[in-house]
Amino acid sequence: MEMFPAVTTIAQTIQLSLSPVFMLAGIAGVLNLLAGRLSRVIDRARVLEQLHPSSSGREHDRHVWELRLLDRRMRGINIALFLCTGSAIATCAVVALLFIGELATLHIGTIVALAFILAMLMLVAGLVMFALEVRLSVRATRIRAELLK
Repeated sequence: MEMFPAVTTIAQTIQLSLSPVFMLAGIAGVLNLLAGRLSRVIDRARVLEQLHPSSSGREHDRHVWELRLLDRRMRGINIALFLCTGSAIATCAVVALLFIGELATLHIGTIVALAFILAMLMLVAGLVMFALEVRLSVRATRIRAELLK
């Protein structure tokens, strides 16, 4: 057993790990987007929470409706954030496992593949949650019919 791997072995491992690293950059962009959306939703909820006690009638009902919708959006974004973060962690594990497997000459290809599949599944689920949250946000921003008359 070699104590020190050849430079070419390390170079090949670095090449193998580039795709997951690029995936991490994409996930980071999605996480940034989700965090920005979450902060905007929270800001809007705080405004409505201040308006809620002084409103009445149809305005009060609209505030309650929008607060419920914002609560659903926050839950959706939180789930998407959790899933995308999990995907990033699993992707980091893939990169680490590639190096560990190569340096220790372990045959862990199946584990690496399963970790990558898990990362992709969590990313897909996170993107689905993001799409659902966008649908909810569109519902909240539609112009009410009474304003179009």
